[in-house]
Amino acid sequence: MKASDGPSAALSERTRDAAFSEPWQAQAQALVEQLVARGVLGVEEWSQALGREVRQARESGRPDDLENHYLCVLAALERLSQRKNLVASGELEDRKAAWRDAFETTPHGKPVTLGKV
Repeated sequence: MKASDGPSAALSERTRDAAFSEPWQAQAQALVEQLVARGVLGVEEWSQALGREVRQARESGRPDDLENHYLCVLAALERLSQRKNLVASGELEDRKAAWRDAFETTPHGKPVTLGKV
């Protein structure tokens, strides 16, 4: 891997086998792949949802890098989960708020954990 292949390198400059810079990115991608494999999401449905998020990101001026790509994956996954009622109304926002609170109250250097929600 070249120095230009780091997390902030443009996706067009990266190879497919250097796909994740953070564990959450791999987890989000694995979740999508499982939902497609189980028939919960269609391949075309997923492709269109992710494409919409990527276009919106580009139009808003976000950089074409891995971080933003996986933010698009996450946004598309959240939207589809809500639209297909895979997540109860408000549950997603409640869970995100709980993680945000856990992150903000965890001492530096300690693992962030989520208590019972």
